[in-house]
Amino acid sequence: MADYKIENFDRTTLQFKVTTKLRELILKGEFKMGERLMQEEWAEKLGVSRMPVRDALRQLELEGLVRIEPRKGAIVTPISEEDIKEIYQLRALLEGEAIVKSLPYLEKHDLEKLDSLYNQMIELNADSKDVKEYLSLNAEFHKVLRSGCPWRRTQGFIDTLWKGIPSYTPSVLPNHLEEAHKEHRLMVEYAIARDADKLKEVTVNHILRTRDELIKMVTNNEEVNN
Repeated sequence: MADYKIENFDRTTLQFKVTTKLRELILKGEFKMGERLMQEEWAEKLGVSRMPVRDALRQLELEGLVRIEPRKGAIVTPISEEDIKEIYQLRALLEGEAIVKSLPYLEKHDLEKLDSLYNQMIELNADSKDVKEYLSLNAEFHKVLRSGCPWRRTQGFIDTLWKGIPSYTPSVLPNHLEEAHKEHRLMVEYAIARDADKLKEVTVNHILRTRDELIKMVTNNEEVNN
């Protein structure tokens, strides 16, 4: 029997760790489509109270990984290959355009912040206790890049896409960080150089490479579990 107990947690990070564990299990194909996740059962398996499990399931519902139904609880709705293609293709299109529109409006302090965020990220390890901070820095890095874009609807669409899987990708993909660090460094350099074409190219490639890694992980897990 698998041991899912969460070790060495503190109250401030407990919900995050519960959410991360359940998200990882769903993405790795540990549950079947339509399987119910009972709060009491998973609180016991994880060695926590019901409240962080309840809050975790609500977060996973926002990400589209579960569906909460009255009197039935949380029903697993695993992300599919087509879901990943849709999310990341839209990100590539919208973020690529947004950063081109954003770049002329980025000021010196924005570029300095990008560089600072990059340096903070490389000092952290997304597989360690610093994962929550890394994910936050990563999301902020991408947000600063597009912050100057004057197209409000585009910004809103991108924010919606980021509320799902993209925010948490580094925590579920093995061997993701090495390439991500290289790509982030290039983004900083092209932003400072005001080279919109190169900045768009490396950002789009970064997003699509992540898409391909996620699809590979999901399909490999489906083959193992079938």
